[in-house]
Amino acid sequence: MKRISPFHYAFPVTNLDLARDFYVNTMQAEEARSHDRWVDFDFFGHQLSAHLVEGETKQSLPLTIVDGDHIPIPHFGLVLPKTAWVQLSDRLLKSNTEFILEPKLRFVDTPGEQWSMFLYDPFMNGIEFKSFESDEMLFKSS
Repeated sequence: MKRISPFHYAFPVTNLDLARDFYVNTMQAEEARSHDRWVDFDFFGHQLSAHLVEGETKQSLPLTIVDGDHIPIPHFGLVLPKTAWVQLSDRLLKSNTEFILEPKLRFVDTPGEQWSMFLYDPFMNGIEFKSFESDEMLFKSS
């Protein structure tokens, strides 16, 4: 498998304190650089940048059906090792996190079989966390 580089994702928020609370306390990201208009987070080794925008970001986002589940479009996310995925899902379930799709096994008995969960941040940015039994399954096709 080729080397995977960290990604960078910038997204809108209407309140930096609320963004800090969600990403640091709920997602356990570490705050990195910041300014009065943005804050960067170390999100499992990837760089997220919350940028302050004026007005409301919450909107009705489109959902699409994938493997029988309603999935938000757009969304971003991470592929985690199984142990880390289980720890995160257990912690989020215990903290009564509101999910779009609760943690579950999807695409059962197919090359894309994966553990997956979806949630929104406070600004309606869709986030997915998934895990495969092995790294080789990430891009395997039927």
